[in-house]
Amino acid sequence: MKHLNEQQHAIWQRIQSFNLDAPNVNLPFSARLARENAWTTDFAVRSIQEYKKFCFLLCLSNEPLTPCDAVDQVWHLHLIYSQSYWINWCTNTLNKNIHHHPTQGGAEESNKFKNWYEKTLSQYQQTFEQIPPSDIWLPTEQRFKEIQFQRINLQQHWIVCKPKWLRFLLG
Repeated sequence: MKHLNEQQHAIWQRIQSFNLDAPNVNLPFSARLARENAWTTDFAVRSIQEYKKFCFLLCLSNEPLTPCDAVDQVWHLHLIYSQSYWINWCTNTLNKNIHHHPTQGGAEESNKFKNWYEKTLSQYQQTFEQIPPSDIWLPTEQRFKEIQFQRINLQQHWIVCKPKWLRFLLG
């Protein structure tokens, strides 16, 4: 990231040093993120790093951007930690309020978010001089295809994966 000015470099340094895991807690942020998404701890930690990169891109950009699903899950959880998010993160670290703008539904919104996602991927490559990790940043069509999620209590329900042939038939 050789092309950063002094102010941008300072923001990036603050972002890198920010720790979402509060000390001396039984359930740190990264562990809760992993648990709630059925991720490994490693994937959760890597997703947090990608969240930090995404927020940095938002600080640099004058255009709206869209995260991958994993980063969006980090963002959603961080918003619940409201003091950490609004005061420690947005005000003290980013020096910018970052608002979440969910879709309002429909084809126009779908196209808008796909376009923003493509811009995000392009800016990621330009800024960080690397291709985003493909297991976190899925291709655009895949990112917006598999979005039928529901919160389920695993203490009360079993989850059984549909066979691939059935998923193919159902679209």
